[in-house]
Amino acid sequence: MTFNKTNSVRFSKPTSILPYETKNVNDLYTLGKKLGQGQYGTTYLCTENSTGDKYACKSIPKRKLLCREDCDDVWNEIQIMHHLVEHPNVVSIKGTYEDSSNVHLVMELCEGGELFDRIVQRGQYSEREAARLMKTIIGVVEACHSLGVIHRDLKPENFLFESTVEDSALKATDFGLSVFYQPGDTFSDVVGSPYYVAPEVLNKLYGPEADVWSAGVILYILLSGVPPFWAETDAGIFRQILKGKLDFETRPWPTISEGAKDLIRKMLERDPKARLTAYQVLSHPWIVDDSKVPDKPLDSAVLSRLKHFSAMNKLKKMACRVIAERLSEEEIGGLKELFKKIDKDNSGTITFDELKVGLLRVDSKIKETEIEDLMHAADVDDNGTIDYGEFVAATLHLNKLEREENLASAFAYFDKDGSGYITIDELQQACIELGLNDHHLEEMIKEIDQDNDGQIDYAEFVAMMRMGNGGGGRRTMRSIINWEDAPEFLQDS
Repeated sequence: MTFNKTNSVRFSKPTSILPYETKNVNDLYTLGKKLGQGQYGTTYLCTENSTGDKYACKSIPKRKLLCREDCDDVWNEIQIMHHLVEHPNVVSIKGTYEDSSNVHLVMELCEGGELFDRIVQRGQYSEREAARLMKTIIGVVEACHSLGVIHRDLKPENFLFESTVEDSALKATDFGLSVFYQPGDTFSDVVGSPYYVAPEVLNKLYGPEADVWSAGVILYILLSGVPPFWAETDAGIFRQILKGKLDFETRPWPTISEGAKDLIRKMLERDPKARLTAYQVLSHPWIVDDSKVPDKPLDSAVLSRLKHFSAMNKLKKMACRVIAERLSEEEIGGLKELFKKIDKDNSGTITFDELKVGLLRVDSKIKETEIEDLMHAADVDDNGTIDYGEFVAATLHLNKLEREENLASAFAYFDKDGSGYITIDELQQACIELGLNDHHLEEMIKEIDQDNDGQIDYAEFVAMMRMGNGGGGRRTMRSIINWEDAPEFLQDS
């Protein structure tokens, strides 16, 4: 159950949701049996006509989108899914389509069902099984936060098993309530699902810490089979969340380890400033496998990707710019949001001072000289600011750089005569088109030219682009609590 929407201004008729025209989903896919029904959309099994590959298609009727905010939330969900696409425990999005009556999201098919259903079937999990699942769940939370996203509706229904096997991978889905944020941002709209909502959300002042609370509720349910705060009405649930006591006395808690209870207490700490961060949860002794200590906390997406970009050679940076300009708006929408957060004066460019403020918010220990180096690396045309195109090129995720169609497109841009080779003259022409001034083209080619023939073929180009890159359900729209349904809760709180 999710909160009821209030204060919606209805459209007189369905409006266009996506900011561009799409192909008809039925021309590319055959929709089959219904897999699930949510409040706002229906998920179908779908088969790609050209390959026979199976996917899930979530179809959202436009008549159910009652206000502009609903439409924005659908577009926001699409951008966030593309923004998180590289994470192995997030359901990946393949394509988006719109017709006169529906918006269709074609996604990875997870055939193992919801975590919620497995909890219902099993009653509860063993501590080791629960720890394994929690490591995945909180790992997704940490990745979201590093990418500037708060999920805001974490619950067992929004995690799907990839297959029906017992140790199947678990994947997060349904980002309909998710938002982009910068460190220090706070939110006031009360969204989520009653059992899982954090106390600070009910108090209308919250940030990413609310996701850790929700994950803590999931852990409590995994171990006991029941939520930590419950009542017959929403108002009663909210009262318990704000003031109720955690029950560690009744079965099965006397047989559960102190380590598990310690972690739950620290995740369900009512003061969000004292609550564990996602990384601290991953580092907790109850979660940590004795043989493997977790990596250091993830950098913010902007900081980590700028660091990687700064280490690239000049041609690879140019190729990133070419690829960035060819990506769709939905694929780079998350980066657009990050850019807007740093570009405080909305000038369309990021100055050194703006970059400094943005990076210090995510890493207070970063040195000014490091920021200068990152600024210089991203400012490919060397004009003293980072424009939107430069920012997107510098913060693209590696999986977009390595996609075959993107590599082929970038190579074709440099290979002006279609000969299958990039020559020094063609590089010079590309530099002029991209507004760059480079006098070291011979060295650039020599660095990449493995067979020493004075030019770059496609295999050499691909090797350069991939070198040093490393590895790589139920519908809930934004919802506002109808406080009129809970007058006694309002009076007591």
